Amino acid sequence: MCAHCTVRQLSVCAALPDEDIGRLEAIMRTRSIEPGERLVEEGAPRRHVFTLTSGMLRLSSDLPDGRRQIGDFLLPGDYLGLADETIYAQTAEAVTASTLCSFAVKDMEALMASSPPLRDRLYSLTRRALQEARESQMMLGRLAPVEKVASFLLLLSRRLQRHGQPGNPLSLSMSRTDIADHLGLTIETVSRSFTKLKMQGLIVLPEPHLVEIRDRAALIAVAGLSIEA
Repeated sequence: MCAHCTVRQLSVCAALPDEDIGRLEAIMRTRSIEPGERLVEEGAPRRHVFTLTSGMLRLSSDLPDGRRQIGDFLLPGDYLGLADETIYAQTAEAVTASTLCSFAVKDMEALMASSPPLRDRLYSLTRRALQEARESQMMLGRLAPVEKVASFLLLLSRRLQRHGQPGNPLSLSMSRTDIADHLGLTIETVSRSFTKLKMQGLIVLPEPHLVEIRDRAALIAVAGLSIEA
């Protein structure tokens, strides 16, 4: 059993019958990792899928020039490995001390084959993850650094709310370097963008890893988002 959850609290369990929840619980194992520890390696065979129950993970790829590109940050409730095929598409590392529930791929696939509700629920979670990935790619396509930072804060706020967590203030467990590697910017540019948003009165920074959104409508305008974030 997971140290920070029961199986019934996992996002995959929504609307599942008790019998399926019990079978899911039977194939679940707990995994805890420390900050900086790797969970899976890009290109390694996909043998397990995971759901994060506490902490934060970063997903990254190594670019041909040796730089690191962080594709996303996983929050409690997010899954890892569902959309991958035979290998892991990205490396996953812990940003903070993290706890996960682990499921062997062969066991999960067998359970999905015999449980249409579980299969449909996992497909729904995969679609949501792909949608969030598309939103992240749209954010990276923005030209101005301050637009990227504003988009990052708003999309993270919305994701936290979707996971039942407070969307404001934002606890940024990741470093400024991580944010820079995610947005394709330098750490100096990220810091300047935070300062600019602060001076405009859109955010406040009560602590180095805490951001309070003061004017969401103005932040949305800066980000150029076409929908409420």
